[in-house]
Amino acid sequence: MGRLYTSNLPVTAVHVMNNNVIPAFEAHNVRIANVLSENDREYCGRPDRHPYEQFLQLEEIVHCTTKARRPQSNGYVERLHRTLLDERFRVLGLTKFYESVEERQADLDAGLGTYNTKLPTRAAICREEPPRQSLSQACQKPKAQRRKTEKSSLNYPSPGAATVRR
Repeated sequence: MGRLYTSNLPVTAVHVMNNNVIPAFEAHNVRIANVLSENDREYCGRPDRHPYEQFLQLEEIVHCTTKARRPQSNGYVERLHRTLLDERFRVLGLTKFYESVEERQADLDAGLGTYNTKLPTRAAICREEPPRQSLSQACQKPKAQRRKTEKSSLNYPSPGAATVRR
């Protein structure tokens, strides 16, 4: 699932990739080949010194970045954020006061669980299905069919969304 952090540090991006993203894809027997991220300090830096860049090199993942100040490049994540805000946190915020990060984390986990398993997503790669169902179906396709969809899925956002290869 997702994880709330109180800062935007490169170590945070490494933690998310190592503890959440890579294991989630490995559970489907899928290896991440490419990651597209924003051009922010938590994702980009000198490849020989930046923790996130070093982690991706160790995992043999190609790192691509979006154009600066262009939110359309990561529209999938922007829609996810808007959905979580509109359907979870703005509604709960009217009745609940969060006193800790753990309380927000619990609500984020519940919201992401609903989003990933029950809400149909309008993103082209999901074909009006919940993301988890789309991923499961994509992993079950023969390799020749998967290659056709991989080309259209190169614009996944980071951390976590990726082009897959077996």
